[in-house]
Amino acid sequence: MIDSFPSGNIDNKNDKLEILYGIHSVQEALNARQRIFFEIYFVKEKLSPTLQTIEFLAISLKIPVTKVKASFLKSLAKTSRHQGVAARVSLYPFSDISEIINNPKKSEYNNFLLLLDNIQDPHNLGALARTALCAGVEGIVITKDRSAGPTPAACKASAGALEHLPVARVTNMAKFVKEIKKKEFWIIGMGGEARKSVFSIDLSCNIAIIIGGEEKGIRPLVKKECDYLVSIPQLGQIDSLNASAAGAVVMYEALRQRRYS
Repeated sequence: MIDSFPSGNIDNKNDKLEILYGIHSVQEALNARQRIFFEIYFVKEKLSPTLQTIEFLAISLKIPVTKVKASFLKSLAKTSRHQGVAARVSLYPFSDISEIINNPKKSEYNNFLLLLDNIQDPHNLGALARTALCAGVEGIVITKDRSAGPTPAACKASAGALEHLPVARVTNMAKFVKEIKKKEFWIIGMGGEARKSVFSIDLSCNIAIIIGGEEKGIRPLVKKECDYLVSIPQLGQIDSLNASAAGAVVMYEALRQRRYS
């Protein structure tokens, strides 16, 4: 837990920091206390009640606060979607993979992980993380290469959820899946071509749900390790749901089975 944050004149090009932007991203990063905050910037105009709350929290934590022009904030965040606030912070704190798979139980419910096999759109990553936090997922695992990471854009898309979820990276997803199967996880792979419905299988046990990349889905070597391949029944005319929508359906079906059935 971080009680106060160091300050300093940090160069934008420093590879040990990044610029978080957006109300929920900055606020939840402050609440999570996992990052170091170097400085928070607000637009000079009158602050909304939510921005005032962020400013008060920052001051109470002795984080430098600066009022700037909207044009400066846009340049700093590299987007106009900053919602009036941005912050210089330390990089996203990835978890060690052992912290996720050996995490002691926090409730009476079985373990629940989300594995993302080459999800490349940061907005999909953010949306999946937002749902995962709400549905009781205990950790997210992504691949190191050819995958979206928890960038400021992904953090904003997650509405700050990524600040509260352990996220770990693995080099080889298929190898990782083999390892957690030894720990009595059932591996559920999502695939539009699968004949088995997500609503027909038991999701109340120790599970790891795999969502594949936006275009090619789960890669063959990873798919081979799945205990079940499941799909979501669809009545419409389009080919399939996108990754974040499909993930939301299966995660909430798992939540329903675990706590409401």
